[in-house]
Amino acid sequence: MPEAQTIRRIGILTGGGDCPGLNAVIRAVTKAALNDHKWEVFGIEDGLLGLIVGRVRQLQSPDVSNILTRGGTILGTSNKANPARFAIAMDDNNNPIFEDVTDRVIENYRAFKLDAVVLVGGDGTMTAAASLMDRGFRAVGVPKTIDNDLACCELTFGFLTAVSTATDAIDRIHTTAASHHRIMLVETMGRNAGWLTLYAGMAGGADVILIPEIPFDVQKIAHECRERMHRGRSSTIIVVAEGARPTSGEQTIKQIVKDSHDAVRLGGVAERLADQLAELTNLETRSVILGHTQRGGSPVAADRVVATQFGHAATDLLAAGKFNRVVVMQNNRITDVGIHEVAGKQRLVPHDHPLIRAARSTGVTFGD
Repeated sequence: MPEAQTIRRIGILTGGGDCPGLNAVIRAVTKAALNDHKWEVFGIEDGLLGLIVGRVRQLQSPDVSNILTRGGTILGTSNKANPARFAIAMDDNNNPIFEDVTDRVIENYRAFKLDAVVLVGGDGTMTAAASLMDRGFRAVGVPKTIDNDLACCELTFGFLTAVSTATDAIDRIHTTAASHHRIMLVETMGRNAGWLTLYAGMAGGADVILIPEIPFDVQKIAHECRERMHRGRSSTIIVVAEGARPTSGEQTIKQIVKDSHDAVRLGGVAERLADQLAELTNLETRSVILGHTQRGGSPVAADRVVATQFGHAATDLLAAGKFNRVVVMQNNRITDVGIHEVAGKQRLVPHDHPLIRAARSTGVTFGD
């Protein structure tokens, strides 16, 4: 492995879905690299796609000034750019033709004379990057996901902002639900992990919280709704993750994106469940899907701080010659683990998590 002092030029990319705090990481990495180490910094555009097609641009201090408070990412991102399975064309039946373009990524990495890359992303980005490690690709990962589901990391930036956004929406739903005496369902993101739904549901005072880790029984939910009305409760608020599923059924698929390496897109469980509850309870029922509003907007103060700390920690790892590591938060302190320790894994909500136990104690049902 080359010595740490051989670093002269680094790249940075943001992969996967966007989330609040990405620009704070870009800012921290760029400024620390320029100010502390005198490295050159190149922004790789649109995540790993930039390394596949060769799109980079040099970043100077003015390029990253005044972006701390901005949502999204100034570099762009992509959730379809897996080098090991990249759609290069469509066949005669309009089906994608996939190809392994790992060689192209390595060629561009070397052509741009990058000594290492800071990868800002979730489990998908880390999994894709892990396959590059044996090819001389040196990297440090920074965990990003509003789902908070990266293995070995108890907090990812973007999560707290998404919780705040979802909670604000739930607060607003309370007033219209009470006014019309309705059952109101709010669908949040969360394909396999229910952290966002659990935290937003608790913060928003939900009566029912449905997460992917705990399959639900619609009959039990209907019974809870009827019982609440009998007790004089004028409304019921149900917060449901897009990946929640009934005990005897599957997750609700919204669409199939053929040219993505992860083609299944979930969504619509709230609408389906609302129809079922309306029939079972004879109560007026409505559903709201928050969708991509949870990814947008300015990051809250805590996410700005965490993202900045993560970005600075990434440059420290590069300077120390500790490559192929991921910056993580464990026991409320910043440390790091190997990329292979998080690749292909997800951090799910345990059934005995303290917040689930607290929720049950306050009368929240999980439909089980």
